[in-house]
This record gives sequence, structure tokens and C-alpha cells, in this order.
Amino acid sequence: DTSGLLVVAKTLEAQTDLVRQLQARSVKRHYYALVHGEPAPSGEVNAPIGRHPVQRTKMAIVKHGGKEARTHYAPRETFERCTLVECRLDTGRTHQIRVHAQHIGHPIAGDDKYGDEAANRRLREQVGLKRLFLHASTLEFALDGGKAPYLLNAPLASDLIEVLDRLA
Repeated sequence: DTSGLLVVAKTLEAQTDLVRQLQARSVKRHYYALVHGEPAPSGEVNAPIGRHPVQRTKMAIVKHGGKEARTHYAPRETFERCTLVECRLDTGRTHQIRVHAQHIGHPIAGDDKYGDEAANRRLREQVGLKRLFLHASTLEFALDGGKAPYLLNAPLASDLIEVLDRLA
């Protein structure tokens, strides 16, 4: 359900290079998310993620057997019951932003897996949010041994802009 940027390697060489950069944590990834409530002015969530012990289709914060996961966030705009935050990933675990947002008590708006069902229903009825409000806005990496830098930006999807306009 995430909108925005997605990188697909066309060659094995490019794929190998991207995997190496992801493992070295040199790929910069920024997302926008609308979260319920008002989180701290800025912060970092550093909590390991693994499979949920009971609901195996979900991920969760786990004490044992999880993989390191770190997300930085900074609020960009505050509304009546929610906040637009910018997130920067140091790691890239499955559902990382969604799990970390839930963990700090500010689940992502429209998230039917990790979110707040009543708050999501309210946003759907009041401002027309029909999906997860998570957008991959910026990717920065380099190919060809660093000789070909890429800085990619994707504007916020139009349906998400409409939601923000209705909240304002």
C-alpha cells in the first residue's frame, strides 16, 4: 500500500551493487507517514523486529531472535488528531516504519494490520483516507562503484495530498 519510489534492478550487477549498499547502510531512504496522535518533536526508534510470535503474518518488536531495526522520525505538520512525520531508515526490515510507529503508540493512519481501527474509520469517514498513509519520498544511492549517483524524489500521491488538505 505504500506509494512513491521503488527501485528495481535491471541487471544482476546492479542488483548485487544495490544489495551491497543496503547492507552497508549507504542507501538513504526517506518516507512520509501520517500517524495518529502527536509524537515527540523528533526521535529515534531502535527496536529489533522479527516475526510476531502468534500472528505469523505480522512483524513485531521482539526481545530474542529479531533483527536490528532503527527509524528516525521528525514531525513536519500537526493536525487535530494526527501528525505528518518524515521518517529516515537506517535499516530496512519488513514493515519497519509501521511496526515502529505502533511501538511508540502512534500507528500510521490507514494501517489495517498495525493501526488503530477506530481512528482509521474516523479518518476514512471524515477526510476520505482509504489506504495506508505511507509514502516513499526520497532514495539516494550510487551505481557503478559510486560513479553514477542517483537522487530520486517522488511527490506525495494526489490522494494523500487531498487528505492533508481536508485535515488542514
